[in-house]
Amino acid sequence: MASSSSSFSVTSPWLYDVFLSFRGEDIRDTFIAHLNHALMEKGIRTFIDEDEVKRGDEISPVLLQAIEDSKTSIIVLSENYASSTWCLDELLKILECKKSRQQLVLPVFYHVDPSYVRKQEGSFGKALAKHAEKLNVDMKKLQLWKEALQEVANLSGDHLTNGNEAKFIEGIVQDISRFIESHSYLPVAKYPTGLDSQLRDIMNLHLSVGTNDVRMVGILGLGGIGKTSLAKAIWNSIAFRFEASCFLANVSDHSNRGRGLVRLQETLYSKIFRGRRSLEIDSIDSGINIIKRILHSKSVLLILDGVDHITQLDTLAGACDWFGEGSRIIITARDQHLLTAHGVDSTYKMKLLNYHDALQLFCWHAFKQQKPVEGYDKFVEQIISYAGSLPLALTVLGSDLYGRSESEWKSSLDKYKQIPHQDIQKILQTSYERLSEEEKNVFLDIACFFNGQLQLDDVIIKILDSSSFCPNFSIPRLREKCLISEFDGRLQMHDLLRDMGREVVRQESPENPGARSRLFFYKDVREVLEDDTGRNKVEAIVIDFPEGDEIIHLSPNAFKNMKRLRLFRCINAYFYGEPNCLPNSIRVLDWLNCPLQSMPSEFRGDNLFILQMVGSHIQEICFEFKNFSSTSGACYGRLKIEYY
Repeated sequence: MASSSSSFSVTSPWLYDVFLSFRGEDIRDTFIAHLNHALMEKGIRTFIDEDEVKRGDEISPVLLQAIEDSKTSIIVLSENYASSTWCLDELLKILECKKSRQQLVLPVFYHVDPSYVRKQEGSFGKALAKHAEKLNVDMKKLQLWKEALQEVANLSGDHLTNGNEAKFIEGIVQDISRFIESHSYLPVAKYPTGLDSQLRDIMNLHLSVGTNDVRMVGILGLGGIGKTSLAKAIWNSIAFRFEASCFLANVSDHSNRGRGLVRLQETLYSKIFRGRRSLEIDSIDSGINIIKRILHSKSVLLILDGVDHITQLDTLAGACDWFGEGSRIIITARDQHLLTAHGVDSTYKMKLLNYHDALQLFCWHAFKQQKPVEGYDKFVEQIISYAGSLPLALTVLGSDLYGRSESEWKSSLDKYKQIPHQDIQKILQTSYERLSEEEKNVFLDIACFFNGQLQLDDVIIKILDSSSFCPNFSIPRLREKCLISEFDGRLQMHDLLRDMGREVVRQESPENPGARSRLFFYKDVREVLEDDTGRNKVEAIVIDFPEGDEIIHLSPNAFKNMKRLRLFRCINAYFYGEPNCLPNSIRVLDWLNCPLQSMPSEFRGDNLFILQMVGSHIQEICFEFKNFSSTSGACYGRLKIEYY
């Protein structure tokens, strides 16, 4: 029969703390008996199968359920472990639960070289060869066994050769006890597709848990890319290995509330002592002293999730010397400069999902399976393209479209292209709201006008600089905050960030484009210039028709009320009619095929920085430009305009 060392507790989400997987004839009455007894002495609930002699060819459903109901599994890989198909099937189920339920798996290499398990050599290779010789063995199953052995051999575990077995068992029990006592399982994601590879990368390349040095590691990425999910996965994987551990979520949100930073210090204190102690802290300074005193001698895992200001780091994790040997401090943020300024040892930059993982993640949410339902393939391709492999967008849109008809999918897609989904907009817009005014203006100009454009001769820099937006400072800051990047000389912004910025502009006046700060959508531009609806709010207009060669029937008074217009660019339209006036606020006038014969009499051009009139009918401009500059320097007096 199967037995457990303790009865079910309704306070626990698990029936058992530990499932023991082992080859009975090797070690049941020796190592396993001693290990099980030591675990029971610590009050750890174990599941151990006592019916091995009655086993058939198929693994018992009771054992499969017991594996699912266990918080952790200890796999004792002894000499003859692989000779049992039952053990190999247990292994498959355990690794499945590791992925689906984020269970802890601890391999114990009992007088077995881990490389023999990994490469299927020695007794492991012989056992698999014998299984392969059997006519009734499923070759696909055999391959799964091989892959499972390789996977478990790559996990961090314990290796016994000729040491003290009692002391070895004591170490295992200590690890499991620490995990159970201090480790609260954090739900990572409903479908953590694509997270395994990033978890493996940061664990191997940045964290190196087990060394005595203290490390601060940043996790950087734009909103919705999965920083928090990765931090939770790290917590679930390694928290049990530290003397004390604390996961502080939404640090930015909590710190902005009354006494927020002090309350975070109090939470940190309580969690370090696993809730057994609490303390009322008088001030931030006294909290810093208390934290340094209690953490200095402990190996600590501290995860600070969602940090957006250096004060938060100075208050909760001021320096590596606050913490004991082997400590790891992990900080998730959207700002590279913040991490650099605090002196993190390394930064892991989150990656967007590859196409295969993006497709799987979306399909799990939209269809509850790994691939699209027949007939929906064309919609799925469009969604993947629109979402740009951002996990947040794939999750939100997949859940939103689940169970809907093809016509609903088509309507939703059309809507998404016009107005971003509010759940995506809300999360991405927090990055925008934390920008300075200059950074906001540069971000919106890039989102509306310059995304994907070449920075030839610094033209974009000059345009932004003409409006006093300090682009030489603001653009690097936007890059540090994961809002833009540069590739092959072009300013690049994720499509969803671009749409977020454009939605910020649309929300300035949802019903009246003429009362928005920036006009970029060709239908809105046509409406404002033909119907004379532009107001004082308008700052910038760029005309770029998708088909080109469009004609705008320009209202004579189109610009009359645009007293704050600083940028006007026409890329590919023609005009019927001439404006009676142009705002003197204009700093950049780039008007292809301008219909004017001469500049309006009241236009002084006092603020012009850039003037380009390719294809214009203007023969000569006969007034002085005080601020105007060209590639040849300042220009005063008459300026002759060439047209071609």
